[in-house]
Amino acid sequence: MKITEKLSSAHRREDAPPTFSFEFFTPKTAQGVQNLYDRMDRMYNLSPQFIDITWNAGGRSSNLTCEMINTAQTVLGLETCMHLTCTNMTLGVIDEALKSAYDSGCQNILALRGDPPLDGSESTGCFRYAKDLIKHIKEKYGDHFCIGVAAYPEGHPDEPDVDRLIEILKEKQDAGGDFMITQMFYDVEQFITWCKKVRDYSITIPIIPGIMPISTYASFSRRAKWCQINVPSWFQKQLDASKDDDSEVRCLGTQLVADMCLKLVESGYVNHLHFYTMNLEKSTIMVLEKLQLIDTHNQPVASVRDCGVESQVTVPWRRSLNPTRVNESIRPIFWSNRKFTYISRTSNWDEFPNGRWGDSRSPAFGEVDLCDGDLIRHSPKRAVELWGKPQSIDDVIDLFVRYLQGNLSSLPWSDGETSKEINVLLDDLLALNRQGILTINSQPCVNGLPSNHNVHGWGPSNGFVYQKQYLEFFIPAKFLTKLISNIEELNKSYSSNFNTLTFYAVNAQGELITNSKEDDINAVTWGIFPGKEVVQPTIVERCSFLAWKDEAFRVFKAWSSLFKDQDQDEFEVLRDSKTRAVLDKLHDEYFLVNIVDNNYVQNPNVKIFDLFKTLH
Repeated sequence: MKITEKLSSAHRREDAPPTFSFEFFTPKTAQGVQNLYDRMDRMYNLSPQFIDITWNAGGRSSNLTCEMINTAQTVLGLETCMHLTCTNMTLGVIDEALKSAYDSGCQNILALRGDPPLDGSESTGCFRYAKDLIKHIKEKYGDHFCIGVAAYPEGHPDEPDVDRLIEILKEKQDAGGDFMITQMFYDVEQFITWCKKVRDYSITIPIIPGIMPISTYASFSRRAKWCQINVPSWFQKQLDASKDDDSEVRCLGTQLVADMCLKLVESGYVNHLHFYTMNLEKSTIMVLEKLQLIDTHNQPVASVRDCGVESQVTVPWRRSLNPTRVNESIRPIFWSNRKFTYISRTSNWDEFPNGRWGDSRSPAFGEVDLCDGDLIRHSPKRAVELWGKPQSIDDVIDLFVRYLQGNLSSLPWSDGETSKEINVLLDDLLALNRQGILTINSQPCVNGLPSNHNVHGWGPSNGFVYQKQYLEFFIPAKFLTKLISNIEELNKSYSSNFNTLTFYAVNAQGELITNSKEDDINAVTWGIFPGKEVVQPTIVERCSFLAWKDEAFRVFKAWSSLFKDQDQDEFEVLRDSKTRAVLDKLHDEYFLVNIVDNNYVQNPNVKIFDLFKTLH
């Protein structure tokens, strides 16, 4: 969606709160990219209107910008704006970047001139100025892209005359610019005066101020000097008094920047704030808290949530913004915690199932080999920092327990932290893992909660949502016979007409045991909404479970492979045959099992856990 359309919609009411967005830059390392994806994933929950990602011309960096835009749109469901510079850029590179953005569903480009050659020579690119790039985008793509432009309220190293820069800004608007994002600043009075000049010069596009939070005194001073911006003496004096206390500088800087933002909004020229995050989150979150746009639990307040990304939650999983996936309405529950590999394995699908998952003989899911490099989303060194080198099954159990307790940010089977949804199950899950049953996915029963419920809600307003309890876990093969016996006994005690509990159990070799029919498709999440048919977005069925099985067991092998002997000295820290033996044992001697409680009304969230009381 275009940024101008989003802002217009968000501010259709006069009393709408200010909205906000975040800027990120491309990291220099592969691990840095994965860490940033995790941070972007968390910051999605703050309900930004969009994010933008900077452009670094040449080589891997520019390609990485396109890759990150695609991931943000397709996997993370974040509305994006791609920076694109034209200095020293060939037409082929520019057109390739535009096509990549177009294919990923990105509709927003920040068109920039970019920095000229460091040696002072003329640019060798096909376009000299940003307005030329804007015209090219318009000629090639018409009105598909919403085009942003840069604005400089306090001058630019190549043009210190602010009035001349306003003339240039008008030229960029006339060439097709739809909104502006300004350089950082701290002199709010000077900025407001500049806004009046801009409007007096018949520049009508939205003014989006670039806000730089203050995290340390050193970074504040360095950025202000590098950007050659004016810092009011009173502003500087307050920070000087605390410059040796980083904690005090951050708190004081948060208050100063928040006060600045309030004045901007009160001026009437601004209703949206764009934060330069520097790939960090704490300082930006502190400013948003001070502005009362998010609460102390890092959740957007209701008025912000109503006009942000959370208002677009129409399914209980993160909806992709890639145009090839817009009609995707059903997903198997198995990939709930691994959206990156799910997107990877289904990236070549021509269409997505609607109502029925498909023929179990169909090669619909891509081979697990296609995403082998993504099975462990961390570098070997980072994986060891997170999960250590387990020397026993008990060490692995401890990892799962620590993850559930919130002391680990991820597991090999889970991209991020646990959700609040499992809180009602937490004590039972902890007990189960301490028993040696390694849980990797779960959801509680939900019986007709409002669709705007702060934990379980999804879909349009004025609806009601439902869930069957679901539990998925690895269990030693020696316990499986007793577990299945317990399931059968419970089913007999409830009804002879249908299975209250249905299950699938499979090992790495593909030996499948189940009490479901081959073509059964079990909806485990559904919603009832005014004027709509029943929506059933999350399912359990055989075809997708067997596809997931390959990936789930392959994770053990990918994790184990980190500890194989390597010739390079840098892998010395990873060599550990005992750890490999533990992980290989889990792969070879455990079953992957999922259980669904189809009676979500009677004894909810109890029946499945009762099965394990006689297992020791």
